[in-house]
Amino acid sequence: MTIQHFTEDEVRAALDWDELIAAMEGALADFSTGRVQQPLRQWLTVEAGARYFGVMPAAAERSMGAKLVSFYPSNAGTATPTVTAAVLLFDPHSGAPLAVMDGATITAMRTAAVSAAVTRRLAAPNARVLALLGCGVQALSHLQALSRLRAFAEIRVWSPTPAHAQRFAERHGALAMGAEAAVRGADVIVTATAAREPILRGAWLKPGAHVNAIGAPMPSWRELDDAAMSHTLVVESRAAAQAESGDVILSKASIYAEAGELFAGLKTIPAGQTTIYKSVGMAIEDIATARLVYDTARAGTRKARSEARSPGSSAGTS
Repeated sequence: MTIQHFTEDEVRAALDWDELIAAMEGALADFSTGRVQQPLRQWLTVEAGARYFGVMPAAAERSMGAKLVSFYPSNAGTATPTVTAAVLLFDPHSGAPLAVMDGATITAMRTAAVSAAVTRRLAAPNARVLALLGCGVQALSHLQALSRLRAFAEIRVWSPTPAHAQRFAERHGALAMGAEAAVRGADVIVTATAAREPILRGAWLKPGAHVNAIGAPMPSWRELDDAAMSHTLVVESRAAAQAESGDVILSKASIYAEAGELFAGLKTIPAGQTTIYKSVGMAIEDIATARLVYDTARAGTRKARSEARSPGSSAGTS
């Protein structure tokens, strides 16, 4: 069997935000209803605080595989990203390997797609102000995904490096400002940083705001203070959040629901509550995204072949 290879550009070309958001809802609903086999992510500490290598396998009815990911905070400020990855896709029925994919775009887009799916359930329908704390790859992917759901009239951005925030603001029609100013009055907030200590204070949040906290990916790191974490908390996996998220571990926050429980209709959150979605990322998100890429590419190939064989096609003529 031929194993296909998908570059970063090919992955991006195959993914549509609306389809991906729907796929993430389905994958997490399957996870929370027991239809996914997935152990906790396993990290190999190559160098404490600087270099880590993770293995993330998962199997479901339609998709099976693993993501291999390196998290190198030591790369910050260099030309090499701090997170790089490859996704391996297998056929869950035959066990045969199907594809190897660049994991950078999969990671960026699936993370934002899950945040968007949660935001669609929890953010106010009339949300108009978006605040981005952080201005890297995840900030941009979240801006793109969340803009599919709400018509934001104002986008605010903060970075610990003000010049970075200003550059992001100029490129994407945002306003660069301090963290507190960005958060106060915002309807939807995204924290996407490698912070070790809180950068968002609960006292800044307006009642009914929704926060997507997707950075600080280590058990001893955090982006949100205890006051922020005291609000209604949603995670992808209780077990993963309690093992991996410094925001959850250090605040001893109570988890109200898994995102998949919301998507499956097992739990609801009344409108108007201030909500926190804390993401750590899960293998089934990567594998379901890879399956979407693979199926979309195959459908496109079949369509191209069909058009080439059609009577009106010029293929094969001189």
